[in-house]
Amino acid sequence: MSHLEKSGTFKLGDRTVKRLGYGAMQLAGPGVFGPPRDRAEAVAVLREAVACGVDHIDTSDFYGPHVTNEIIREALHPYTDDLVIVTKVGAVRGADASWNRAFSKDQLTQAVHDNLKNLGLDVIEVVNLRAMFSHQGPAEGSLEAPLTVLADLQRQGLIRHIGLSNVTAQQVADGRKITDIVCVQNQYNLAHRDDDALIDQLAAAGTAYVPFFPLGGFSPLQSSTLSAVAGRIGATPMQVALAWLLKRAPNILLIPGTSSRGHLRENLAVAEIELTSDTLVELDTIAKAPAH
Repeated sequence: MSHLEKSGTFKLGDRTVKRLGYGAMQLAGPGVFGPPRDRAEAVAVLREAVACGVDHIDTSDFYGPHVTNEIIREALHPYTDDLVIVTKVGAVRGADASWNRAFSKDQLTQAVHDNLKNLGLDVIEVVNLRAMFSHQGPAEGSLEAPLTVLADLQRQGLIRHIGLSNVTAQQVADGRKITDIVCVQNQYNLAHRDDDALIDQLAAAGTAYVPFFPLGGFSPLQSSTLSAVAGRIGATPMQVALAWLLKRAPNILLIPGTSSRGHLRENLAVAEIELTSDTLVELDTIAKAPAH
């Protein structure tokens, strides 16, 4: 068994993937804009990830824009049959690197075609619609129109499955009335646990949950607790945070990103980390720690 298989597997649409995947956002330049400092290393990171057994890559054509998908194509095309590539639509980048909502029929259709072209695919396995009703995270707002556009592209055979990103539980429930929702991608980590109830609902429904920012928004106090645990078990804080997410629920798929091979190996080694019940109790206090 490769150590990656110890992370377990879960269904993403009708495909079974290892729970430890790779997020390609950091392959673009600073601020996820423009080309990377070292394109050859970006290509090498992707090839090493797949060689290590990663079978789930998360990307978007608005990373760069276009840059990340072009690097994925250069590194990995033609793709192996077991590789699942997931992308996101719903935003476009301004010339000033801003992120702007792109929900019109033309914008969404263009985004799907751009992803297909730049990745070198005939059909995309999963397209996540990223909701952008607030810059502060998920906020209520109707996704009916954009989801209907994606469902139509799905019927045309360009998309196999549809997911949602940066959404509320209500938006997931409403989305299910329009099309099957195979995954939800939101911010969630040891310190930010707003989605606890949603994760459990999705687990019961057999739907994947993909947390982003596994270390985003920790206070110094929360970070020091995490660092103390990490030091004791001989791991990095990031490794412990990822290992906790794997333990948190069986439907969680991880997509840690990096632009260096050394850091990639560190992330993938998380599958080997065992957290005792006492350690899990200690880590659970992080969410309850008062922010200063």
